[in-house]
Amino acid sequence: MKKIVFIRHGQSLFNQENRFTGWVDIDLTDEGYNGAREAGAILKKNGFTFDAAHTSVLKRAIRTLWILLHEMDLVWIPIQKSWRLNERHYGGLQGMDKDEVMAKFGEEQVNEWRRSASVKPPVISVKNHLADQADPKYAGIGAENVPLTESLLDTEKRALVYWHEQIVPNLKQNKRIIISAHGNTLRALVKYLDHIPDDDVASLNIPNSTPLVYELDDDLEPIRHYYLTHDGKACEDTIPRHIDLSDPKNCDWLG
Repeated sequence: MKKIVFIRHGQSLFNQENRFTGWVDIDLTDEGYNGAREAGAILKKNGFTFDAAHTSVLKRAIRTLWILLHEMDLVWIPIQKSWRLNERHYGGLQGMDKDEVMAKFGEEQVNEWRRSASVKPPVISVKNHLADQADPKYAGIGAENVPLTESLLDTEKRALVYWHEQIVPNLKQNKRIIISAHGNTLRALVKYLDHIPDDDVASLNIPNSTPLVYELDDDLEPIRHYYLTHDGKACEDTIPRHIDLSDPKNCDWLG
């Protein structure tokens, strides 16, 4: 059996301000820092260790990983960063207040942009797109790979390139892996692993700072998956949907 841990970065400044973030390179709040520390402590308490780590090129995911590994005394393990693990690009919505966008475009349209698999938000401005292309984080990836906007399926496509090229070889070498990434990147990977149809992905959500553990067979098919909660319990998520981790009715408590 092989194990891989997914962690969504802690609360960011734009999370706190209720803004669309996407590829905007925004940092963690104090709560985000504390969430990453707690996640590391939980993983250590439950006997987890890692041989390698993967993350995006956005600081909120990188910093979450640094803090978590520091708590586990694993700062020495190799970390690989890739734009392919970046959050979904929210196009022209990036930086905008979600309530203001809702008031302007309507709840139905905004929910479609946020939760559907195939619908893309409006494209980013030419000025901001050129700024993305000029960002040194994306030097060498090719201008065609810097998006104007993305759907969840677009995010899934690029994340799966990384999965097959980098993560699968690690797992087949029996390396213990953690991926620190973003809500939509992790939604895309969970969608792939659990064979979730496009029409069913709207209700899938990944909580911040809560380790999500997948146990895989030798063919890298899921055996089971569960969250490690902040009280140290394992919360079995037999149907991959949003969980209110504060409500035990939504989980089968293990141990």
